[in-house]
Amino acid sequence: MNVETSCALYARFLRGLAASPGGAAFRVGADTATYAEVHRTALLWAGALLRRTPVPLGAVGVLAAKGATAYTGLLAGLYAGVTVVPLQPDFPAARTRQMIEAAGVSALVVDERGRARADELRAVGLDVAILDPAASPPDPALALAHPRPVEAADIAYVLFTSGSTGRPKGVPITHGNTAHYFAFLDRRYDFTADDVFSQTFDLTFDCAMFDLFCAWGAGATAVAVPPHAYRDLPAFLREQEVTVWFSTPSAIAMVRRRGGLEPGSMPGLRWSMFAGEALKCADATDWQRAADASTLENLYGPTELTITIAGHRWNQETSPGLGVNGLSPIGAVNDGHDHVLLDEAGQPSDTEGELWIAGPQTTPGYLDPADDAGRFAERDGRLWYNTGDRIRRAANGELVYLGRADAQVQVQGWRVELAEIDHAVCGCTGVTDAVTVSSTINGVTELVVFYTGTPTRPADLAAELRRVLPPGIIPRHYRHMDELPLNPNRKVDRAGLRDRAVDVLSGAGKGA
Repeated sequence: MNVETSCALYARFLRGLAASPGGAAFRVGADTATYAEVHRTALLWAGALLRRTPVPLGAVGVLAAKGATAYTGLLAGLYAGVTVVPLQPDFPAARTRQMIEAAGVSALVVDERGRARADELRAVGLDVAILDPAASPPDPALALAHPRPVEAADIAYVLFTSGSTGRPKGVPITHGNTAHYFAFLDRRYDFTADDVFSQTFDLTFDCAMFDLFCAWGAGATAVAVPPHAYRDLPAFLREQEVTVWFSTPSAIAMVRRRGGLEPGSMPGLRWSMFAGEALKCADATDWQRAADASTLENLYGPTELTITIAGHRWNQETSPGLGVNGLSPIGAVNDGHDHVLLDEAGQPSDTEGELWIAGPQTTPGYLDPADDAGRFAERDGRLWYNTGDRIRRAANGELVYLGRADAQVQVQGWRVELAEIDHAVCGCTGVTDAVTVSSTINGVTELVVFYTGTPTRPADLAAELRRVLPPGIIPRHYRHMDELPLNPNRKVDRAGLRDRAVDVLSGAGKGA
């Protein structure tokens, strides 16, 4: 296989293998695996997966915490020539089952935590094969000789985003989508085999694909960043010799609180990237001062547009003046794509509106076509995606994020449909109706739930929600109301509830 021309996502790893067979593909704590070792293991697991099911293998789920099993399992599924579905062992079993069934997963790669979750799922009737390499190593005779070929239109991986019906929406990303994306990144950045990449994102977050396949495409090393690293991030970066950092902007405030943003405290970084949330100009300034030898970029992109679709290269002299409401620009849309801003009347605007994008990074549509309404539209023979983000065009032509134009919000990097939270809360014992709103205090976005029905302790509501929602999007604040307020149009007064949410978050709110 000519790895330079192949559209396969796994060709990125093969390129790194050719460049640095004895180099570390990833490092997790004290454990390191070379490219050659990971390649052999992934071929073995791929062969074992193809023989684990009595029918042709469907998608492969990787039910493992961030680490060696998850990284190798992801590559093994790609080597098997099938779709990979990253899954999080800490997610509620009911939600994981929804994802498995929606994506057609017929085999799981699990670590110890994932095995416990898989056993729960099988106990309630889920028919899926399990590959647990630590507990039962596959027979070496099963190893593939080489990765199986794929086409550009084949689905490389499926990730799930929040859905307004209480059911997560599956986003299929093709090998063609990723081929265009990483070719663009190769032109934009100067990554080499000497680089060491941070790996901060869970594999259920698409930015993890940036971490891994940018590193692997260069023959570089990806280092898993554990939670305790943030206690003294400069020390961790020095110890691990990290040169490329990528995280959500929330990490900046976390590092600042720990005293890690002193000027020049992170001299080893060459690149600093942030995505998943709006980046504040003040945060970019502080990080740039600490990582003064690095080039800082603010990247933007929903899952439906393959990881990131726009980027702004930070310049301390000019960037703050281009921002709006203290937020950094998101920059220019990636090469090969068209975009349009539509005003409230649905007409193109030169200055401000809802951002629509068309081009080779656009997913073919959700796994369930019923979810496409309002998000995807065919125009001029092309598929356009509505980001739902309100954007303003700066004087230099770059784009600046203003906020959501719909009922989605971003919390800790998650893009959350508020209607999904409403749906889940209404399923809690004693709840009659519920409305979730968001508010940002001191740069942190929080969810506040207003509900009617039987007054219930917040801890009890949160406990019930843990059965159906991922931990990162479970609200911490709940207020009981005798009835939800209505506006003059007799609709729920969400604006008024957002005002009340400010009081709640500032400590002025009253109630159960």
